[in-house]
Amino acid sequence: MQSPLPVRDGVNATRLRLPEEGPWDTAMDYMMHRWGHIDPQGIEDRFDAGEIVGEGGVPLSRHTRLEDHTFIWYYRTLPPETRIPVDLSILHQDEHLLVVDKPHFLPTTPGGTYIQESALVRLRNQLDLPDLIPMHRLDRMTAGVLLFSTNPQTRGKYQVLFEKRQVQKEYECVSAADPAPGHPAVEFPVVVRNRMTKSRSYLLAEVVEGEPNAETRIERLETFDGGASPDTNGSTAAVPGSPTRLARYRLEPHTGKTHQLRVHMASLGLGIVNDAFYPDLLDKAPDDYAKPLQLLARGIRLVDPISGSPVEYRSSLELSETVRAH
Repeated sequence: MQSPLPVRDGVNATRLRLPEEGPWDTAMDYMMHRWGHIDPQGIEDRFDAGEIVGEGGVPLSRHTRLEDHTFIWYYRTLPPETRIPVDLSILHQDEHLLVVDKPHFLPTTPGGTYIQESALVRLRNQLDLPDLIPMHRLDRMTAGVLLFSTNPQTRGKYQVLFEKRQVQKEYECVSAADPAPGHPAVEFPVVVRNRMTKSRSYLLAEVVEGEPNAETRIERLETFDGGASPDTNGSTAAVPGSPTRLARYRLEPHTGKTHQLRVHMASLGLGIVNDAFYPDLLDKAPDDYAKPLQLLARGIRLVDPISGSPVEYRSSLELSETVRAH
């Protein structure tokens, strides 16, 4: 449903569905029930200023009846955020698409404690593109090629490509060259297939029994010495403090499950360097910008639905473990 309020400071207005019935006479009564313990005066002030609107952009008052509207929209008060010390690089821009290199640690879209400090909001503000929408997402800890639609009139043509899996994605990662103890040797290239699930209430994705719904082709590109025992979360050096054999891998996902690449590498005993989730969930700690997850969205290939020509966008970033080794 289209918001009647425009994007402000790079952020969409929040939509709230009102209940059909309940012990509340007005829309403001319901909002007080939800958030009055946080900022009751702020809620009253917003209604008085006409900053809370219903369908068609009609301003609501303190006395607007609950049943008068199904949805209402308003702007959230944004808390101050500490800038994440990373920058976005533009790889391509035209009247339909914006392609960027997203750095590690920056989320694709607003969520949780990251609102202004998200790729979407930064780019909307930086480029004055309020209609900007991501065509896909990268995890906050994953860097690389990210596509945005700049034109609402042609957006659907690109969305169809992603929905029909007509976009080929290529990733790179750095993991141990040899599987962790207890895992068999791997002959590359290898295709990993299994069934994955992730609930909204649980942080991690899980492999479960059943028909496979996740598939990744994995190829080892090179091996190298990685220095003194980097944090591979499950793949350790033979002698503590001695150089660990690392490898750079090409990952080609044929599906797009949450955390798929990280789970598939960990399932081989090759957990990605600096992965705090897989194979073991580590204690939450502040971001260490010197130790980014060694996972990069290297490239995206598609047939552009506007021009009809094949196009490919490649990341200019390099994984830090690879740079250190060379």
